[in-house]
Amino acid sequence: MSDLLVNIDVPEIEPAIAFYTRAFGLRVGRRFGGGFVELLGAAAPIYLLEKPAGSAPAAGASPRDYRRHWTPVHLDFVVDDLEAAGRRAQAAGAVPEADIEVAAWGRMLRLADPFGHGVCLLEFTGRGYDEIATSG
Repeated sequence: MSDLLVNIDVPEIEPAIAFYTRAFGLRVGRRFGGGFVELLGAAAPIYLLEKPAGSAPAAGASPRDYRRHWTPVHLDFVVDDLEAAGRRAQAAGAVPEADIEVAAWGRMLRLADPFGHGVCLLEFTGRGYDEIATSG
């Protein structure tokens, strides 16, 4: 198995860099031309890819649309202080979508980034996901 890379399509690269660095404490790694940037500071590198709204992501797929949308794949950022991380993300432009949720493994805040993508902040308590893990 190779390394995991995370790619996020965004309509404009500079506002996306500003959001992801301010909201989640990521930092710019390499730039690959004007519309392709590597962000570091998470467990996997995140690549922001400038793709205009209306462009085709794949043959037969609906055109890119940066209004709020749902996808089964999203980012969860694990944080030590959920309230502080939530304030920082909202100050950078994230929109909260629900109140903080409490679970056996910790707490979660659901957000949307300014580009329509869902992101969650997770604060683990106790043993984190091991609180609900069953044998594999």
